[in-house]
Amino acid sequence: MKRIPKPDAGELSVPGVIESFARRMTYSVVRDEYTATRHDNYRALALSIRDQIVERWFSTQEHYYKTDAKRVYYLSLEFLLGRSMINNLINLRASSIYRDAMDDLGYELDDLKEEEQDAGLGNGGLGRLAACFLDSAATLDLPFYGYGIRYEYGIFRQHFEQGFQVETPDNWLRYGNAWEIARPDVLFPIHFYGRTTTRVEDGKTRFAWVDTQDVMAMAYDIPILGYGNDTVNTLRLWAAKSSRELDLARFNAGDYVRAVEHKNDTENISKVLYPPDDQYAGKELRLKQQYFFVSATIQDVIRRFKKRRTKRPWSELPNKVQIQLNDTHPAIAIPELMRVLIDDYEVEWEDAWVVTQKTFAYTNHTVLAEALEAWPIEFFGRLLPRHLQIIEEIDRRLRSAVSVHFGAESEQVAKMSIIDENTRSVRMANLAIVGSHSVNGVAQLHTDILKNSVFREFNQLFPGRFNNKTNGITPRRWLLKANPGLSALITEAIGDGWCADLEELRKIEPLAGDAAFREKWRAVKLENKRAFSWWLEQKDIFIDPESLLDTQIKRIHEYKRQLLNALHVIHLYNRIHDGEEIVPRTVIFGGKAAPAYFIAKLIIKLINEIGEMIRTDSRTTGKLQVLFFPNYDVSAAEMIFPATELSEQISTAGTEASGTGNMKAALNGSLIIGTLDGANIEIREEIGAENMFVFGHTAEEIAQLKATGYDPRAFIAAEPALARALEMIVSGPIGQKNPGVFQPLVDIVATNDRYFHSADFSSYIRSQEDAAQAWASDQDWTRKSILSVARMAKFSSDRTVSEYAKEIWDAGSVNHKS
Repeated sequence: MKRIPKPDAGELSVPGVIESFARRMTYSVVRDEYTATRHDNYRALALSIRDQIVERWFSTQEHYYKTDAKRVYYLSLEFLLGRSMINNLINLRASSIYRDAMDDLGYELDDLKEEEQDAGLGNGGLGRLAACFLDSAATLDLPFYGYGIRYEYGIFRQHFEQGFQVETPDNWLRYGNAWEIARPDVLFPIHFYGRTTTRVEDGKTRFAWVDTQDVMAMAYDIPILGYGNDTVNTLRLWAAKSSRELDLARFNAGDYVRAVEHKNDTENISKVLYPPDDQYAGKELRLKQQYFFVSATIQDVIRRFKKRRTKRPWSELPNKVQIQLNDTHPAIAIPELMRVLIDDYEVEWEDAWVVTQKTFAYTNHTVLAEALEAWPIEFFGRLLPRHLQIIEEIDRRLRSAVSVHFGAESEQVAKMSIIDENTRSVRMANLAIVGSHSVNGVAQLHTDILKNSVFREFNQLFPGRFNNKTNGITPRRWLLKANPGLSALITEAIGDGWCADLEELRKIEPLAGDAAFREKWRAVKLENKRAFSWWLEQKDIFIDPESLLDTQIKRIHEYKRQLLNALHVIHLYNRIHDGEEIVPRTVIFGGKAAPAYFIAKLIIKLINEIGEMIRTDSRTTGKLQVLFFPNYDVSAAEMIFPATELSEQISTAGTEASGTGNMKAALNGSLIIGTLDGANIEIREEIGAENMFVFGHTAEEIAQLKATGYDPRAFIAAEPALARALEMIVSGPIGQKNPGVFQPLVDIVATNDRYFHSADFSSYIRSQEDAAQAWASDQDWTRKSILSVARMAKFSSDRTVSEYAKEIWDAGSVNHKS
């Protein structure tokens, strides 16, 4: 076969960009200058940028194959990418060339970028972490593949009616996705239901999974470009396709609806992303989603592993393949690989298990018992009968090992088993731990809790298996792209080496004492606040950019304690009514509540009611504002974090795994108010306790309160400000307008306070007062802000991914340019 020559990724130029844009407009978008809309212009530009990336993509992937590189496969049910166009231009280091080219054509690059939809592939921190890892792995030249689901509809679009969250479909693919490449030739069958059969062959029992209902998984690829190195990795997303398009017999008989029923039912698998807290939504569909993308991925991984002229033994698989499970959602991959090895390739159990354990690693993202996935055995066995058999055998062998280690009658046998006999369920975290050679937490405190409490017995049984990999964020997205003003100021002072090596930021630390530099820093922050204010005005939302901008932006959940923040806002309102002077403050909330999470949705309603009460009270004008930003997403975050001055991570100590929102805010010059939870402890160690506002009980103190019998009423009785705030909700202006509506929230704080709002309230309001006083002294505040940014190097996802590669994956960089 004649080899097709590849285009050369040569030097970019303004004329070359214009030519590429025109070619794509004519031959791909099929418009001319008279008929093209702004979206057409965006699409032509995106495709011309993609051309540059694809050239590099070919080169990278060919090099991985030729060098037989060890590859890392990152399995995640979410990838919260945001928009890609400007990020790709930054990583191409070609922003100015493309901006000039668009200027020459009479277009504004900043206008065109607004035409891109945020990719609806994730919800919160877990999905955004996965996206940051994609960027860092490509920047570090690691052979790295992301695998997930191509959701046709994102989690949902959020708006408010009478203060309540209302969900509408997020049809983010309505106009297509310029960055993806459909791969109709990469198509794998996925089996569900059916039954298992056995046969004896050569004295050995062999299993077969038969009479299944099948769905096809089709691949869509998104190229992931590294920063300034021309390395392009792959995010492969699976879409569900019917194994048959049309039941012709039914169609010919006039039953048109049922003729396409199978197609619609099977393709529902990749329709919608469910939020993690929505415990009641489509339970069967959620397990189907998990197995669907895992099965397709394992088939793809094995296809790539076998794609060599020389046949390799299966014992070589862990030397060429590492699979990282991003939480328990992909944990079904462990019995799936066992099934493929044993049933399809007739590998003996013991050999298959060694290969499987060496291949998998598991990242845990929660210490909350209710968030640890478990599936009812009956339901699991009906959907995946062969996998349940394999899990039962893994569990039998685990129980035997636990009995030897702890004693046959020990309570650890029941606690550590994969099959929970009491609830008759499959515990996916236990499966992930047993089937992996590495289990990591995502902050040191989180990992310590896993090792010493949540999974203490597993840590004893498997010494050395548990380790910490503190999360990080990509500085390209969260400083270079999100905050061009601050990026330019930093680069002017120390050069641009920090973009690929965040340790370089240390060089601005001495400038914290330079009055002229502090003045420039303050000017950038104020400009960011004004830009954010203007952006909100386009949505008919108005804030005072001169006030202290205080934000809590994250998924709505009781343990994250947006309710505690709301109580503080009521306290500020009461102080104003008492005639006290306060620092002008704008408090911004953002985040989505799972549709079935009643309490989280009620917290949103309360915050909106507080905001309305303050907005309509003339005494608060110029002093206090509260708003709940609707439909928070990555693009909104890129506006909010550069403007934020005080970032709230106020979760109950010992509940938040990491908390990357604070990292994004701190990297953009915000100061932090928070508990010693998640990564806050390590942030304080890096930036200095004097540059944070820390409050609340520690994880150890919370444990002690639980052990001794915590009574929130005693704390309320000792804190009149809290009692008054609760009274406002019950019978004050808020309660009078909404009689009885918010009683469940009051009950949470006063009687069933699982997350210790009452215990931490007094400390919280004192810390808030300290923050307000510090903000009033702009010179000292700015110095703290500079030092915070200068000392954030540890929280780059480049550092995190490097640690994974060295300490878990045993995978090295493969630079195809060298």
